[in-house]
Amino acid sequence: MELELRYFAMIREAVGERTTTREFDSGTTVRDVLAALENDHPDLEGTLLADDGTIARSVTVLRNGINVTHLGRGATELADGDTLSITPPVTGG
Repeated sequence: MELELRYFAMIREAVGERTTTREFDSGTTVRDVLAALENDHPDLEGTLLADDGTIARSVTVLRNGINVTHLGRGATELADGDTLSITPPVTGG
């Protein structure tokens, strides 16, 4: 299945692109995608997933505009054509 991945701030810097399209196997979860990104981009290692495999508190992941914390969190299964937006926390004042 094909997913569109959108990156923001320091995650975009680590990946080197604003948006990518990637192929994943059917049944892929949000956790699987984040693990693949950490594996492919060493600068992200430990940034997207916590040691226990859950989504890191410092990261917001939206599936088609809906925060995955309102779905199945990291276990949320993805479907062909889904868009994941991956954002670090926004701070400032």
